[in-house]
Amino acid sequence: MAGADLDVVIRRVAKEQNKSLVAATKERRDHYVQLAAKAKTKDAKEQYKQLAKDAMELGSAAAKRLQMSADNVADSYARAMRKAVEDAASKPTAATPDKAAKPAKAPKTSAPKKTAAKKAKAKKAKS
Repeated sequence: MAGADLDVVIRRVAKEQNKSLVAATKERRDHYVQLAAKAKTKDAKEQYKQLAKDAMELGSAAAKRLQMSADNVADSYARAMRKAVEDAASKPTAATPDKAAKPAKAPKTSAPKKTAAKKAKAKKAKS
């Protein structure tokens, strides 16, 4: 995880939290459905069934808000990091102004290098 971008980590954590929230919502709904099944009066059954629907609806809305918030945070972080990288790339470093002030040096041209045979021949000619 050390090399992963933080926006990916944010999305992964939010996905896990979203799954946990949906599971808890379903458990709560199931609890109310069980109570509705055990209820003796028609009014009590309807009340528990309505509670089950409301629990599922509100839990789903909370999960959607959580996911949307996480996406917004991850996008914001990614955008901020891109901007930081662009800013860092556009700022000159301490060594850059010195190099920019100096004119570019022309490459040195040297005489063709002598081969070992030519060097030996030249050495013999001198002696």
